[in-house]
Amino acid sequence: MNYRFAVPSDAALLAPLNQQLIRDEGHRNAMNLAQLTERMAGWLRGEYQAVVFEESLSPVGFALFRHDPECVLLRQFFVVQERRRQGIGRNALVWLWRNAWPGAPRLRIEVLVANAAGRKFWRSVGFHEYCVTMESEAMNDG
Repeated sequence: MNYRFAVPSDAALLAPLNQQLIRDEGHRNAMNLAQLTERMAGWLRGEYQAVVFEESLSPVGFALFRHDPECVLLRQFFVVQERRRQGIGRNALVWLWRNAWPGAPRLRIEVLVANAAGRKFWRSVGFHEYCVTMESEAMNDG
């Protein structure tokens, strides 16, 4: 497995993976591929970094994150469906802690409540619930 830091021109490579992540986790984000590509390029030009996980020069996953004062915020973490449950995510986290996040006091993630597979993975690598974010749709009078 090869790990490399992404550059803004990798946005077109990462956007389809982001699109699959949105579908897999049941997110309500309705952005199309062009919009996701532009958003990813903006993130990579700004405060976010990404690491691409590659095998034989083909991407099998990625991590998108930023360094905050109190933690590293891991915004997106994805392994392609046909390569899941093979240790790729677990090994990528080890690499990231050693090479992208050395000295970070903690890693923070958000996992959608309905994403049971994602929640199971994160628990298996040592994460626990810290807080629960709740929301409500707008209420109508009457």
